[in-house]
Amino acid sequence: MNLSPNFSVAELIKSQTAERKGIDNTPNADHLYNMRLLAEQILQPIRDEFGPFIVSSGYRSVALCEAIGSKATSQHAKGQAGDFEVAGIDNYDLCKWIEENLEFDQLILECYKPGHPNSGWVHCSISDSPRKETLTYDRSRGYRPGLIRD
Repeated sequence: MNLSPNFSVAELIKSQTAERKGIDNTPNADHLYNMRLLAEQILQPIRDEFGPFIVSSGYRSVALCEAIGSKATSQHAKGQAGDFEVAGIDNYDLCKWIEENLEFDQLILECYKPGHPNSGWVHCSISDSPRKETLTYDRSRGYRPGLIRD
């Protein structure tokens, strides 16, 4: 089932961890509704601007979230979040484009290393009441407000 012209349910629920551990990662109707909004409001506009890319983590069932050390309250478990990167586009620059052009809830530049444009990944989520919150995360300093390139 397609969520937008270029994104399907199958690619947003794909998980090697779920497959390896036999975890059911089937979304319910509410999750599918949120996944459609995520695809239409975030993923498809990025695809239209930058070309094809792969979502490395989309919907995650509560069991899958817990299996990877995430929280059951993660927006991934609601179908509201995706992690991705676009080959050939600096992840910081991708975040800046999203910040300036899309309506999002939370945008996180994760594990980015300056001088390594495709290091880390981008996390972006939607919600009914978007906070438009931007953060940078790295393992040594944790979460910091804003998009930081240092």
